[in-house]
Amino acid sequence: MNDLQRDYVGENMKDINLREFFGVIRRRLWIVIVMSILFSAAGYFYNNLSYTPIYETSTRIIIEADNNYMSTLMVMIKDPTMMEKVQSELGLSRSPESIANQIDINRVDESLVIKISVTDQDPKVAMDIANLTASTFKSEVKEILDFTDVQLLTEAKENKTPINAHTNNMAIIGLIAGLILGVGLVFLIDSLDETVNGKGQVEEIIDAPVIGVIPKIKLKKFPINDHEKIVELREEKISIHE
Repeated sequence: MNDLQRDYVGENMKDINLREFFGVIRRRLWIVIVMSILFSAAGYFYNNLSYTPIYETSTRIIIEADNNYMSTLMVMIKDPTMMEKVQSELGLSRSPESIANQIDINRVDESLVIKISVTDQDPKVAMDIANLTASTFKSEVKEILDFTDVQLLTEAKENKTPINAHTNNMAIIGLIAGLILGVGLVFLIDSLDETVNGKGQVEEIIDAPVIGVIPKIKLKKFPINDHEKIVELREEKISIHE
């Protein structure tokens, strides 16, 4: 067999394999569709049920201190003593440690400005914690260290735009997973199915070419009245011949 014949046979084998591949999927396409819909719907509902919006806001204060003292003062902002007062003032059921974990303290561009950022599931609670933390720190640091060089620069405002945008990623992942599992299930069922489908499988089993295929014939169903007329006509023909 020369190279041209090998290429021709190889292309025909690829065509046959592709036809069989798509034929298997086409026969049980409904399985792939159902699996895709189920997994996509599951991902969509899971995404919506598990989604919790998180809101963030911040306030800024000015602390007029050198770098070494600035670090000490920044640590004190989230001190348990400060957080207990914030908890008591706002009537929050969470612990002072939990409130401290919601707060992030940053120095703006190595300046004297300190940014107090707060995240919470409620935008109003986030705003109240930020503002109360700043005012509590200003009053407490004056009593504890007799430090008065703290100024409130900007108040936190209620931010109603969540920082974690809601997406449908799980629904898309569910759709892809459903397609993959659906196709895999189709081929698994097909491998367990011993029914002969098509002349290609017949040729493989008997190791001989198929000469012809007998098509399916749909028998015409006559109504009861037409059937009675046919019987009467047959009886008349019989009586005539007699």
